[in-house]
Amino acid sequence: MSEKASHFNQREMQTCAVARMIEDGKTYWVAGAGSPLYAILIGKKLYAPNAQYITEDGVIAPEPLLPFDPIMSMVSSRAGYRALGWATMNAAGNHAQVGLMDCGILNALQIDQYGNINSTAIGTYGEKMRRFGGPGGADSIASLCWQTIVMTDQEKRKFVERVDFISSPGFLDGSPGAREKAGLPRGTGPWRVVTPWATYDYDDERRLRLIAIAPWVTVDEVLAECEHKPVVAGKVETMEVPTDQELDMLRSQLDVAGQMSGIERSGWIIWDGEKYTRGEG
Repeated sequence: MSEKASHFNQREMQTCAVARMIEDGKTYWVAGAGSPLYAILIGKKLYAPNAQYITEDGVIAPEPLLPFDPIMSMVSSRAGYRALGWATMNAAGNHAQVGLMDCGILNALQIDQYGNINSTAIGTYGEKMRRFGGPGGADSIASLCWQTIVMTDQEKRKFVERVDFISSPGFLDGSPGAREKAGLPRGTGPWRVVTPWATYDYDDERRLRLIAIAPWVTVDEVLAECEHKPVVAGKVETMEVPTDQELDMLRSQLDVAGQMSGIERSGWIIWDGEKYTRGEG
């Protein structure tokens, strides 16, 4: 059993937390590069060798050449090495549409209480707004996979009551059957949201619910970084920190230059001999 790490940054915490959610024998549709892709590769290597994934652009079951190049994560020979097939985003969507994609993993600019995701624009669309890159294939991932895992930062501006624009659907207005009424497959929808500080699921009323926090923060500190306060579970668990084995793979094979995990605005987490604390920088 690998030892718990004594020094890591918060982006590494988030990536490794999702890696441990990967389940053997399940299929994943992974949006873009960075944290979602690193999480599936760590999870597949260390915990779930029979898990399989499709990239956002439709490369089926690749065995990427390592060390990984974050800039060449899609539409590249190294990222798609020894794939079972080089298809398209539409083909990946077809796989999900017939029920072959167990779980999607994606990032979010904003997320609301019912799991709707915004990655398109902040403000009033078409009027006063700031435009972003949009969802790419994330709308199909959130629409068609049986479950979705969303990765985002623990910031007040991220967790809102209602997103400014629905780029990728969650439970829509939260009413029973709302996804099905919109034409989405029955029984699909959001499953988990993971930040460097917390893990969320959804309660019986399809509302975001806090279920676990990192060992260096309190529930109140997490809630302070939510513009719209989520439901809080009766028992809030403590998230596991990364292991040395997970970090070794992340740093030496996936993010060698630190382009994703090496630059962390909120600094490092350090074990001081008694507890984990937030360091400087």
